[in-house]
Amino acid sequence: MSGTGRGGGLLVAGTTSDAGKSVVTAGICRWLARQGVKVAPFKAQNMSLNSFVTREGAEIGRAQAMQAQAARVEPTALMNPVLLKPGSDRSSQVVLLGKPVGEMSARGYHGGRQERLLGIVTDCLEQLRGTYDAVICEGAGSPAEINLRRTDIVNMGIARAARFPVVVVGDIDRGGVFASFFGTTALLSPEDQSLIAGYMVNKFRGDVTLLEPGMEMLRGLTGRATYGVLPFRHGLGIDEEDGLRVSLRGAVRESVVAPPVGEDVLRVAVCAVPLMSNFTDVDALAAEPGVVVRFVDRAEELADADLVVVPGTRGTVKALAWLRARGLADALARRAAEGRPVLGICGGFQALGEHIEDDVESRAGSVEGLGLLPVRVRFAPEKTLARPTGTALGEPVDGYEIHHGVAEVLGGEPFLDGCRVGAVWGTHWHGSLESDGFRRAFLREVAAAAGRRFVPAPDTSFAALREEQLDLLGDLIEEHADTHALLSLIETGAPTGLPFLPPGAP
Repeated sequence: MSGTGRGGGLLVAGTTSDAGKSVVTAGICRWLARQGVKVAPFKAQNMSLNSFVTREGAEIGRAQAMQAQAARVEPTALMNPVLLKPGSDRSSQVVLLGKPVGEMSARGYHGGRQERLLGIVTDCLEQLRGTYDAVICEGAGSPAEINLRRTDIVNMGIARAARFPVVVVGDIDRGGVFASFFGTTALLSPEDQSLIAGYMVNKFRGDVTLLEPGMEMLRGLTGRATYGVLPFRHGLGIDEEDGLRVSLRGAVRESVVAPPVGEDVLRVAVCAVPLMSNFTDVDALAAEPGVVVRFVDRAEELADADLVVVPGTRGTVKALAWLRARGLADALARRAAEGRPVLGICGGFQALGEHIEDDVESRAGSVEGLGLLPVRVRFAPEKTLARPTGTALGEPVDGYEIHHGVAEVLGGEPFLDGCRVGAVWGTHWHGSLESDGFRRAFLREVAAAAGRRFVPAPDTSFAALREEQLDLLGDLIEEHADTHALLSLIETGAPTGLPFLPPGAP
């Protein structure tokens, strides 16, 4: 790489949301790291309820944390300076440089605040460029969202500021990929188009030679190359951004399910509460041979579950109302009375408590919880962001905390700063199930309470599985992308003389 002291870079954009930008960015980071390149990921602005706490106590998107792992570097707030955490269809909590700075409507954010953030995000990018040989940026949505271009700080806005070349990723599994590539480019201004270096096809099934005539025609029409055709592969996801649909295609949950070590499987039902956050907590359960994880939204779907998880949520009070309206609250109460396992994590833990005082998140004031744990919760204006360590069930545990609710535990057995009563557990700690020894001990407790002859596998390493997934992403880039051309883009920028495609930005 260049020895100028200012690293090169690349922006990975997409024709749509969920085109594969996060995966491609992580794959490029792992491929570069394996070549000895000191590389960092970057996403100027992320909208996600899946977040992570860095060692310095900053909250960033989980996708950027996993991309940092792919790059074999420690994640920092610089890698995701703006995180938007939706609280409704119209407003989000704004997390700036890892700390919450308030709620804002979409109109208010795009009406001026976003433009003022451009200087902050470009400063973060420049700091990374001063430290790393290369910075691989991930865009958001599509760069051709012409209604938002004036205030854009995450797609062409950041590419223009840094003079980074852009590779546009398209999901061919959805169809219409050539039209999407052409249309995305043709809706951009001449200045933006000059940075669109070319394209990358994602999730291709079949014989790639059948695609080659289309890529040649695309090059003739646009003057731009296709930098790779990545084949469709199950289980290549990482901790992505948006929604349950994305999560269900996550890395571990799409892996081939190994047979159980014992005689029985364990069935885990995860309540798909509104504004569900950090639902990646259950990936570690699904990594265990013989554990079947599914997301549910009906009371009858809890009947055959050996464990029910009430996950984190950005709206605890809203989740409580949803659980009651759908009959899930009554089903959880019956489970607790029968000694059948329930685990509440973060917002789910708060919902299992006796009482909530919330003048911060929902501003609903006093709200009764489900009463399954002796806990009272008061929402504080300051957000708790922490990386706790401890022990539970005789095993070491690491986790991370992201919550406004402060829990006062009034009884039960201590459990990861929360408590346990019978077969009901509750904790604010995300990520605890990634601690292998603790996860196995917890599953043994669940199996005993559920009357299942399930035995945890003695050698499942969640960290090793994550590394395998990231190596697979690196392999995908190394084997199916034009890595020589990608490296040239990163070092020297977009090719000169790229043609303008009319009509351009309106």
